[in-house]
Amino acid sequence: MFRVTMTDPDTAEARKARGAFFTPPDVARYLARWAVRSGSDVVLEPSCGEAAFLVAAVEQFRALGAHGTLTAQLHGAELHPASAVEAERLVASLGADLAVSVGDFLQAEPEPRFDAVIGNPPYVRYQSFVGESRAAAKRAALRAGVALTNLASSWAAFTVHAALNVKPGGRLGLVVPAEILTVNYAAPIRDFLMREFSQVRLVLFAERVFPGVMEDVVLLMADGRGQGPSDVCELLQARNGSALAELADNDIRRWRPQAGGRWSLALVDPVAGSAYAAALDEPHFETLHEWGDTTLGMVTGNNNFFALTSDEVSARDLTSHDVVSLSPPGSRHLRTTLNLGDLTPLDRVGLATWLFRPDAAPSRAGMAYIREGEKRGVQNAYKCRVRDPWWRVPYLRPADLLLTYMNADTPRLVGNSVGAHHLNSVHGVYFRPERGGVARELLPVASLNSMTLLGAELVGRSYGGGVLKIEPREADGWPMPSWDHVGRHATELRRIRPRVDQLVSAGRLLDAVEVVDSVLLSHVDADALNALRTGRAALHDRRVTRSRSK
Repeated sequence: MFRVTMTDPDTAEARKARGAFFTPPDVARYLARWAVRSGSDVVLEPSCGEAAFLVAAVEQFRALGAHGTLTAQLHGAELHPASAVEAERLVASLGADLAVSVGDFLQAEPEPRFDAVIGNPPYVRYQSFVGESRAAAKRAALRAGVALTNLASSWAAFTVHAALNVKPGGRLGLVVPAEILTVNYAAPIRDFLMREFSQVRLVLFAERVFPGVMEDVVLLMADGRGQGPSDVCELLQARNGSALAELADNDIRRWRPQAGGRWSLALVDPVAGSAYAAALDEPHFETLHEWGDTTLGMVTGNNNFFALTSDEVSARDLTSHDVVSLSPPGSRHLRTTLNLGDLTPLDRVGLATWLFRPDAAPSRAGMAYIREGEKRGVQNAYKCRVRDPWWRVPYLRPADLLLTYMNADTPRLVGNSVGAHHLNSVHGVYFRPERGGVARELLPVASLNSMTLLGAELVGRSYGGGVLKIEPREADGWPMPSWDHVGRHATELRRIRPRVDQLVSAGRLLDAVEVVDSVLLSHVDADALNALRTGRAALHDRRVTRSRSK
């Protein structure tokens, strides 16, 4: 995957480049004790680094009564030669033999001869996982019939390839990113695991396992290769690595994932998960996609040039043919209202409410502004230089609603009665013709209910800093009150809207949600409603708390 030699310094930067994050002993010990069940087992640790899992496997072999050097039972693979030498030394210090194969594990043909494959796959994000490394990874996954997209990080193919080295009836125990539960590109991996193994277990953590590493992880424990499929996933929850030893079989809860779907519900208390699933089955909810289409906003290439305040428009004598109305870049101004009905207050505080986008030939003042931009080199920005002419931003008509997609609390739907255009700092929602009027008026308030808030946590993705991000494809699956349900409660929603808008403006989101719940979720049992609220709160607190941990 990456070229390294014995003389390369093993710096933190070099380890990060090859995706090497060394595993805490508690975690390695827990997986080894689960995976190594006989004194005659044969064990492989791919990407073994300094053999954290093989050291733990030797300890487990000793506990099972196996003595001697365990010749031919311990196997390692490692890209970095110096780490391979250290791995052999550490295992030898325990009186055991280990010969590490140095090279790219993904380039090797799988050998399904190991009772247990345990380890911590390298984690390199897709942006850096390129060239022959990516090509080899995709070929490795295809051996199992798993097609990976170019968004897949290195752990994805590594997990599939590791599974192909497990012999029939054997076990796979890996530390994998928690994104295995939520990202779209991992769907074929999730389906592969459920299809290939008779038992799939996940251990989730309340705290970060790797100090100083932002990525959340789960333990993947798959048993009985070739004896699947399984339609049930077993879930365990541990506070941290040190608490793994306290887990017991009676702590296991069983969950039935949907083929091809996300495993986000694994992160939710089963009572909340059941309440959520029950609400989805009722006619009171449907997806946002059934209301309309969610799209990305316009990309200018240089907001500082194209987004203008009223003062800047006036100062340059730009005409109404040179500019169109604009929801200012960003989404902060959308978080305190249910409706963008007037740009004047935003204009008064100096926000850019105009987009330079001549509809035909620019005016004389417009041409002067274009020449000014060329002196500033705006035309050299990538998105500008691939356009002809460079100054004409690809047009999108004003959306019915604006959707905030980077959120500290929850995504917001905001009405766009003023007809402002939007940039790619927010998404636009375009309703189906038969739904337009009522949808523009009432869906922003109707969406502030406990079911939809929990749904946002489940369909969105948690990013650094605790931010919840929702992309158009994910927004398509976001549960909303149904067209019929909103219509039946239209009078009540209009009545509560001023109060909800007031609470939202005051930053009292959950109080606003409680008011909306009293109208749209009055049919939901009190215990189920409480479960929806606590489930959402748990996921929200999880991403915020984990963003602060070091």
